[in-house]
This record gives sequence, structure tokens and C-alpha cells, in this order.
Amino acid sequence: MPGTAASSAPAATATPDYHPSLGDLMTMAVQPRHTKLGLAGQAGNWPYAQYELSELRNAFTRVARTIPLYRNIDMAAVTSALTVEPLKAVEQAIKAQDVGQFKTAYAGLTTACNACHLSQDHAPVVIRVPSMNPYPDQNFAKPVH
Repeated sequence: MPGTAASSAPAATATPDYHPSLGDLMTMAVQPRHTKLGLAGQAGNWPYAQYELSELRNAFTRVARTIPLYRNIDMAAVTSALTVEPLKAVEQAIKAQDVGQFKTAYAGLTTACNACHLSQDHAPVVIRVPSMNPYPDQNFAKPVH
């Protein structure tokens, strides 16, 4: 009978859309960029540090675009208010290619991250300057030409 085979096939189920939480986005996009930026700057790998700085800025933008409101807080406004100046300071240190200046600026950026966590009642989430490389397959050393 025509149609019998089709009616005995299981109905296709739609795959639900994935809607990451703010914590998911921070863990997947922001935290790795923050870590890689820190490692590159510590190593004096300025081209890579500049790349990761750009990626970190983009990650904050994607977070705000994906979750425009978090607990009635405008995510673009809060991330901008807390990170624009620290990110500029990091960028200036990268342009100066000054490890000491970078360490100071990066510490300021890290403090800004923790201030944001406090402002959103996420005090247990404490970010720090990386003390080890969690990416064993990536070399952060300054390239030798």
C-alpha cells in the first residue's frame, strides 16, 4: 500500500536550539581569551597578545548580543563600563611592548572582571592572573625569527 512505509517511519524530532547561559559564555568565550591574553603578554608575544585582546573584546560583544539583559542589567553597558578603560590600558602596554606595563594593565583588567562578578552577585567567581599554561598544545612564547 502506498504511504504505509512512510507512516511506519519514526517522525523526525526537531533539535532544540541551544541557549547558553551567561556562565556558559563566560567559560567558553571570555575566560579562555583572558587566560591566553595573560599568557601571551607574560611571554612578550605581542602579536599574539594583540590578537587575543581583539578576541576578548569580541567575546564581550558576543556575550552582550546573546544575553542583552541579565537580571534586568544591560550587559553591553555593564561590560563596557567595567572593561573599556582596562582593555585600553592593556592595548597600550601591548603597543609599548612593555612586560611590566602589561602586568600592571592586565592585573587591572582582572580586577575589573572580579568587580563585574561582584556586581552581579557572583562573588565566588574569582579570576586571577594565570600562573600556568592550561593549553599544553599551544606555545605562547614570543616567536623567534
